[in-house]
Amino acid sequence: MFQALVLEKDPEFRAAVREVDDSFLPDGDVTVAIEYSTLNYKDGLAITNKSPVVRSWPMVAGIDGSGTVLESRASAWKPGDAVVLNGFGVGETHKGCLAAKARLKGEWLVRRPAAFTARQAMAIGTAGYTAMLCVLALERHGLKPGAGEVLVTGATGGVGSVAVALLARLGHQVVAATGKAAEADYLRKLGAANVIDRAELATPGKPLQKERWAGVVDALGSHTLANACAQTRYGGAVAACGLAQGMDLPSSVAPFILRGISLLGIDSVMAPMASREQAWARLARDLDPQLLETMTTEIPLSGAIEAAQKLMAGQVRGRIVVRTI
Repeated sequence: MFQALVLEKDPEFRAAVREVDDSFLPDGDVTVAIEYSTLNYKDGLAITNKSPVVRSWPMVAGIDGSGTVLESRASAWKPGDAVVLNGFGVGETHKGCLAAKARLKGEWLVRRPAAFTARQAMAIGTAGYTAMLCVLALERHGLKPGAGEVLVTGATGGVGSVAVALLARLGHQVVAATGKAAEADYLRKLGAANVIDRAELATPGKPLQKERWAGVVDALGSHTLANACAQTRYGGAVAACGLAQGMDLPSSVAPFILRGISLLGIDSVMAPMASREQAWARLARDLDPQLLETMTTEIPLSGAIEAAQKLMAGQVRGRIVVRTI
């Protein structure tokens, strides 16, 4: 028997941490002892039933996990291997990693970099891995240190916190947008050169505005993303990876055809393995472990439901690591 955060709908929704056994595990060719998981925005949506994230019932929540292989029928993995799982529909259509054990597909797993413990890998989680995918996309577009200010929206969140730390360490002048004025010192410690009020971006604006940003990492969507595009400098790029403000994009073609900016869509769920491995390798190289610790809060599995509620209420800063054993 082991503990898991189980989501059920029969017909009323409920979430509870309870004991299950191996018969509750789904099909898969690799069984992993999960040491740590985490809470991402999508996990918060699923656990609080705020959005139809879950497509198969009952479900074990948790789109991320890190631990050690127990059993494997996949040639790439053997017992004792240290692995990381991000996305691939886990916690949505396939039972997830907010549990002491998970059964997964071998092709979904990434070898955990030696630079990280299981706890550190989950302090990064999908949020941090997504932030790295955004940075890589901006770099491929040509963004270089010294090019000008780089905006990070939702800066105190998981994606935002890691993005600020990464971009600052790489030498960029980072401007962090947040609605939490009290967290300005936190953001400056992560490396932000300037902190602005998210209200400057969150309401309807003109299709073209004063050019400011050489690049943008946006986790919010809606008016924030539209304004970020309208303020991006000629030839700049915006990496869009989230929808915390909304799924809509109330913008126009003006920034794209008059300033030649690029909107780079970032998908972390089904990203190909080469992109995942590159992102984790760069995280091992470019993310300061001490800064990672300053943005991390650890909780037991029994506290995950309450923490998910706080996450959806905007009461969480940085990353939440969930100890599953």
